[in-house]
Amino acid sequence: MSTPPQQPAQPADRPPQPGPPAQPPSVPPQPTAYPYPNPQSAPPVPQSPPPGPFQPPAMPAGPQPGNPYAQPPQYGPPPVPHTAGGGGAAGRAVLWAVVGAVVASAAWAAGVFLIGAAVNAADLRGYTAPSDLCSRADYGSFKDEYTASDSSPTHSSLKDRALDESHCSASLKKSGSSYADAYLSIQVDLHKKTDPAPEFTATWKNYERAHTGYDVGAVEGIGDEAYLVTQDTTSGTSAGSRYATLAVRDGWVTYTMSYSAYLSSYDPDKDPPKIDEISDWLKTDTRNTLDRLKN
Repeated sequence: MSTPPQQPAQPADRPPQPGPPAQPPSVPPQPTAYPYPNPQSAPPVPQSPPPGPFQPPAMPAGPQPGNPYAQPPQYGPPPVPHTAGGGGAAGRAVLWAVVGAVVASAAWAAGVFLIGAAVNAADLRGYTAPSDLCSRADYGSFKDEYTASDSSPTHSSLKDRALDESHCSASLKKSGSSYADAYLSIQVDLHKKTDPAPEFTATWKNYERAHTGYDVGAVEGIGDEAYLVTQDTTSGTSAGSRYATLAVRDGWVTYTMSYSAYLSSYDPDKDPPKIDEISDWLKTDTRNTLDRLKN
């Protein structure tokens, strides 16, 4: 049978150790007439932490319920709202409307461009303005009257972005004449930038209004429009002149063929051809010359 351990003996000369002090008996709270709680019995007030570096208030993670303004900031374009059941169709309709507007604008611009190009295109109808118009022009109708051909007619030409022009001047001589009895002047103009129609009509249709003593008549069957301008000042005198010009416009091409003769240059026993004869010769040779200028 085991023996319980023995407690060590206290030394004889060591005084006894004092124990914990005795607690006074609790005193119950005493009634008082003071209506407020005893400040000594009030709960302790929590102390704020010592001040430190400034910290911005934390932003809420998402929209706060009940506050329509407390929404997080958004950047970029606002989202497109989707309607239940038909949002896709509505979006496609808007997209196709935008695409249609763009296509219509492009078609309109192309149409304006093409119409403008068509309006501004020069209508030259295959005509050319040769450097030597005298060698291409036909004035054979006058050669029965003026048998002595001009050995050195003069010619000139111009080539430019806006205009091509050729000119020819020839002297007409009767047999035995030392000097020219009449003169021919021929000119063709190819207008490459502007339509000459309004100015051509104003100039030749109204020629007698700006120049007294001239007769003007329209000529059918040559180009788009043609006018014959004539003057005869030889009636009853031994002087004077006979003049005739046939002016033609065909598209943006203009052509003139002019004849002039002076009685002072003729033999007193001979008169220059009549205006009617000259007019017929101009018409015939103009048709032939215009045909040649297209080849």
